Amino acid sequence: MLKIAVLLSGSGRTLDNFHERIMNGTLDAQIQVVISNVKGVLGLTKAEKYGYPALYASSNEAINAILQGYSIDIICLAGFLKLYTPPQALARSVINIHPSLIPAFSGDGFYGARVHKAVKKRGCLVSGCTVHFASEVYDEGPIIVQKSVELEYEDSPETIAAKVFAAECEAFPEALNRVNEKGVDFFWQRVQS
Repeated sequence: MLKIAVLLSGSGRTLDNFHERIMNGTLDAQIQVVISNVKGVLGLTKAEKYGYPALYASSNEAINAILQGYSIDIICLAGFLKLYTPPQALARSVINIHPSLIPAFSGDGFYGARVHKAVKKRGCLVSGCTVHFASEVYDEGPIIVQKSVELEYEDSPETIAAKVFAAECEAFPEALNRVNEKGVDFFWQRVQS
C-alpha cells in the first residue's frame, strides 16, 4: 500500500477521486496529508471533511518541512499549479497528471484550460491524459499511464476538458496501483538510454 501526500491548488476534484477509490478498495493507498499552496481552497475543506490533515504551505521549503512529519512513499501533484522541488529522498517519487497525451501540448505554460484550447485550435480528434513522474523539467519524467479520448469536430474546450477529466479519474488511480505493484525504479529504468 502506497502512503501518499496530495499537493493541490484548487477544488480537490482529484482528491475526491482518490478518496472514493480508497474507500471502495480500487486504489491501494493511504492519504497521509493534503497540502495546498493556496490558502482557503475547496480542496483543503474537502480534505478536512474526509479526515486527512489539511495544511497550507506557500513555498517548496514549507511543503517539504511539513512532509518530514509524515511517512510518504509518493507525492501526488493533483492540480498543483506550481513547479515543485521535492526533498532529495523523494526526488524520484513525485507523480503528476497532465491533461494531454505527452509529448503533445505539454511543457511550461501548458496546463488546464490552456491545453484544451490548444487542442481545439489545432483541430485534434484525439486527446487524453498522461500520468508521469515529475522531474525538474515540466512534463518530462517517465510515463506511467496514458489514456486517450476521442473528440468530435464540434467539441468545445469545455467538452474536451470534461472528457479528459473522466479519463484522468481512471488513469491516476491506475498509475498509483502500477507504481505500488512495480516500484518506482521500474519506471525510471525503462526510459534510460
